[in-house]
Amino acid sequence: MQKLLIIDDNDEVRRQLKWGLSKGGYELTFARDGVEGLNMFKKQEPSVVTLDLGLPPHENGVEEGLRCLGEMLRINPLSKIIVITGNEEHGAALKAVQGGAYDYYKKPIDLNELKIIIDRAMYLQTLEQENQDLRDSSVADCGIVGECGTMQEVFTLIDRVAASDVPVLITGESGTGKELVARAIHAKGPRADKDMVCINCGAIPENLLESELFGHEKGAFTGANRTVKGKVEYAEKGTLFLDEIGEMPMSLQVKLLRFLQEMVITRVGGRRDIEVDVRIIAATNVDIQEAMQNGTFREDLFYRIGVVNIVLPPLRDRGADIALLANYFLKRVSAGAGSRGKAFSPEALEYINGYDWPGNIRELENRVKRAVIMATGPQIEPDDLGINGGDVLRQRLHANDLSLKEARMLLERDMVEDALKRESGNIVKAAASIGVSRPTFYDLMKKHGVRNA
Repeated sequence: MQKLLIIDDNDEVRRQLKWGLSKGGYELTFARDGVEGLNMFKKQEPSVVTLDLGLPPHENGVEEGLRCLGEMLRINPLSKIIVITGNEEHGAALKAVQGGAYDYYKKPIDLNELKIIIDRAMYLQTLEQENQDLRDSSVADCGIVGECGTMQEVFTLIDRVAASDVPVLITGESGTGKELVARAIHAKGPRADKDMVCINCGAIPENLLESELFGHEKGAFTGANRTVKGKVEYAEKGTLFLDEIGEMPMSLQVKLLRFLQEMVITRVGGRRDIEVDVRIIAATNVDIQEAMQNGTFREDLFYRIGVVNIVLPPLRDRGADIALLANYFLKRVSAGAGSRGKAFSPEALEYINGYDWPGNIRELENRVKRAVIMATGPQIEPDDLGINGGDVLRQRLHANDLSLKEARMLLERDMVEDALKRESGNIVKAAASIGVSRPTFYDLMKKHGVRNA
């Protein structure tokens, strides 16, 4: 039986819902205020919540209801929260939906209509939870998060190649999570109980890379006062991850090709062939096809390492995954920083979804970490992320995915922020610089969530 939590400070409404919904097949729980509601939410883990926005101590406002909404979604983003509002709270209801509420319903309550909304929410929550459980059992436990179609294809490929020993080449822009995919393949394969050894082929000088890979014998060169194993030997029975293989010098590509063909290495300065048993996973942000045409990457090596090629999409092409990842990082970072109550404001989410993310997932994670530190209130604002409104506006205009209203909103915010910075926070001067009165400027700051630092 699915759980339904009803949070409402009105005794009559609670009695009405208890009478009308008791035979609906739900396990009902009731709370009178936000504090009790959040405690019940954490304890009962309901699938669906009906939430009155006007809760004590702000019965005539919506602050407490919106606060509870943000906290519940932070605790469990899959919960479906139906906001109950009065006619005068239409704007707040829309804001709640923008902030993650499943739907809203205006008083007075018609039980038949509300029950249809609740049943639909229950059904959707069940489907999403099943999908989430499936993803968790697949690759999410390896730290990879994503729901878009392209990432689902990536997850399928990971599951298929993990069980075999074929070499895999992972390609994609810097910061798209290539190493995470490599670790997922290793963790889900038969070599998971052995080490995955990583080497960055682009970060080690050419004269040292061969020794790092294959090891060296004592006396092989000046300073070689002992025999040292290379990364390949340390990966014995496990996985060798060759990161940024597209940066590997041509001279070493020949030796790597021999190793891949024969699974035999010779240490630098040595004469003895050493057989090894390792799985090879490689990754690069270089366009390998172009590198082969330019003569900087061997075609025969490509066919050795790229038996299966997994292509990771840039973050800007992953749609709703951007907000999903942002909330994933926020939850993880907040737990470590003791900031569990923080959530993204609607404006911050708008910036997150509109930004182009040239640094991909790595940049998103870094900006969320920054925001958790910089945010002074319960909500994270665009300023906390350090994303420039003008950058968002230009990127979205270039992509032609902005309505006129959205473009105006972004432009307004950008002008207010720039005016405040230009005038060092002086409201009077900032207002004059963009040709508006001081009260209008204050209204614009409030409208766009701009704080005067």
